[in-house]
Amino acid sequence: MPDASPPIVPPIVRRAVVDSTQRVAFALAEAGAVDRTVVVADTQTAGRGRRGRPWHDEPGGSVLASIVVRPRLAVRDLPKLSLVAALAVAEAIEAVAGLGPRLKWPNDILVNGRKIAGILLESRVAAEPVVVVGIGINLGQRAFPPELTATATSVRLESGRTVPREAMLDAALAAFDVWRAALEGQGFAAVRARWLELADTIGRAVSREECVGIATDLDAEGALVVRDHAGRLHHVVAGELGAVLPRVGD
Repeated sequence: MPDASPPIVPPIVRRAVVDSTQRVAFALAEAGAVDRTVVVADTQTAGRGRRGRPWHDEPGGSVLASIVVRPRLAVRDLPKLSLVAALAVAEAIEAVAGLGPRLKWPNDILVNGRKIAGILLESRVAAEPVVVVGIGINLGQRAFPPELTATATSVRLESGRTVPREAMLDAALAAFDVWRAALEGQGFAAVRARWLELADTIGRAVSREECVGIATDLDAEGALVVRDHAGRLHHVVAGELGAVLPRVGD
């Protein structure tokens, strides 16, 4: 007879205060947490963004979550999960808040040119790789520290609305599941096409250590394609992009 036991429902582990949801998620993964376990916190005392930058949050004012992923992907394809997560968050913000997010390569989410959400992807590759996908979405903030005022925004500031954290979290997780399944089942093509539809970076001048050029495309591996002033193409992997300048013609 077929097994009639119900499927395992991945847990959502909720904490009021943590140093970092990423750290908690990795600790749970090392203890055997199942795929798609989620850690959610009201606030973080040592939240991190990309390149170790601090992530500032207002207690209760953000979605702060980390997803344990036991991927069905080749190791070289693991970085594409950051693009998947950015798509998921952008679609959740559009669906729940009615805003029009755009994507800054590789995984920042912008509204009206300001950062409203970000993704942090970290992996540990052993016998079986584990990826933890960190998601931070600014929801209820009415103001930011002076050093972030020009670059950060929130759902509250952009829409004038109070959006429940649970509604945004549920929408982001549901969209992540859809795009992750697409990546693992059909490959990168659909993810790439959707990312390009929402891209803010394409058409902008960008700088890299050895070149300045125009971002023209996203390649099949998720790298940003930049054409320099001599017409040469550069494929920039995550972490290598410097300043993103105004779009040509803006």
